[in-house]
Amino acid sequence: MARATTQQGPTTAERVRSASARSGDAVLAIPASDPIQTALHHVRTCGDVVIGVPNDSRVLALAWQAGHGGVPAVLELTDLAPLPLRERVRSLVWLRGTVHPVPASAERALAAEVAAESPQEALLDVGHSLSLVRLRLSSAVVADSSGAEPVDVDELRLAGPDPFWQLEGAWLQHLADDHPDVVDLLARRLPPLLRRGRVRPLAIDRYGITLRVELADGDRDVRLSFNEPVSDFPALTKAVRVLVGCPFLNGLRSRS
Repeated sequence: MARATTQQGPTTAERVRSASARSGDAVLAIPASDPIQTALHHVRTCGDVVIGVPNDSRVLALAWQAGHGGVPAVLELTDLAPLPLRERVRSLVWLRGTVHPVPASAERALAAEVAAESPQEALLDVGHSLSLVRLRLSSAVVADSSGAEPVDVDELRLAGPDPFWQLEGAWLQHLADDHPDVVDLLARRLPPLLRRGRVRPLAIDRYGITLRVELADGDRDVRLSFNEPVSDFPALTKAVRVLVGCPFLNGLRSRS
């Protein structure tokens, strides 16, 4: 009888959703126009992306002119590490499809729907200096230090971001600032050649923690998987304790 295996990391669709949720930097590109920085973006379960653009943007004008077919476009998202690293870009996501305008009569309802799932300050500008457009997805690709990988749009629609995406930055900062001893213990699990570099926590998700090793000849990212996926912070701190073999009684507490 075959033994059941535990998933060792998020699916590609989950990685895209997490990166999209975390990313504050997004650029929308359409043919015959300069790329523009977007004010907000949100991937919906229906399979499109709500994007906020200035009222006077060329994207908005061309979307209205294009009619039902929409305007071909690519939204590029940059997922940055929360800690100061030599190279802060953790991953890039490209969402390709067609851009369609949102009628003014429907903008407030759509903005409220986005706010319910992902509160963003820029939503307050919708109807004033900001307009909403929808990107109907046809393809998605994510690239990181391990390479580039496409994801099926239907899988992306059904996937959700990692449960720790909102607090990941604060948790990693706390680990780096208040528990360098734990980082050192995690580094002992690396191959000997990698221990010579500067080791910093790069990412955390319900399946494991990723370390960035900065070496003289470049950077290396190494993933340390938990024994099983976790769903809350007590389970997360326990999983890290298991990784380092150090039985803290009360998890990772701030130093007094």
